[in-house]
Amino acid sequence: MRRRLIWAAVAMGVLAAVVSSALFLARVRAPQPPAPQIGGAFRLTDQDGRAVTDRDLLGKPTAIFFGFTYCPEVCPTTLAKLTRWLAALGPDADRLNVAFVSIDPDRDTPKQLRLYLSSFDRRIRGLTGSPQAVAAAARAYKVYYRKVPLPGGDYTMDHSAAIYLMDAKGRFVAPINYQMPDAAAFAQLQRLARGEPAAGPAAPLSR
Repeated sequence: MRRRLIWAAVAMGVLAAVVSSALFLARVRAPQPPAPQIGGAFRLTDQDGRAVTDRDLLGKPTAIFFGFTYCPEVCPTTLAKLTRWLAALGPDADRLNVAFVSIDPDRDTPKQLRLYLSSFDRRIRGLTGSPQAVAAAARAYKVYYRKVPLPGGDYTMDHSAAIYLMDAKGRFVAPINYQMPDAAAFAQLQRLARGEPAAGPAAPLSR
């Protein structure tokens, strides 16, 4: 009798293992929901009044950031970092497109963008457009933004704060999040400029 109980316990253990394996394989083989696509068609205007579309950015990797010129902290901080990283990249910086897309088209005219960006690296290209055109670009990049009223009738903009890294074919590679450590962010940008995978060693950032 005891031997039968032992064999029954062994059989139950084997059955449990088989069932567990089958459930694991089912989970692995089950179709995964597609990741949201980041990037897509847009038609905007640069700080010199020239029309710019997503097609104009193809052929080079792109770092693209959405913000606004009246931003008190996040945008100037991010653009200052990009300016420093581009200088540290040396000749590799010329392999990149770098775009700053305004999500405040009511105030950010091409003239305002040109004035604002004169404080940063000359390779950072400002883009703006009609509210509809800006909204379409933001939707393509899954960017959140919202007008926030301030006392006295003024307003500010709440918005996503990531830099989106796109390859030369316009495909999303990786984000640089606002809180990402400086060295890690620079390494991401360096790999993008060199056409390297999104992970791997990179030269140290010059201070």
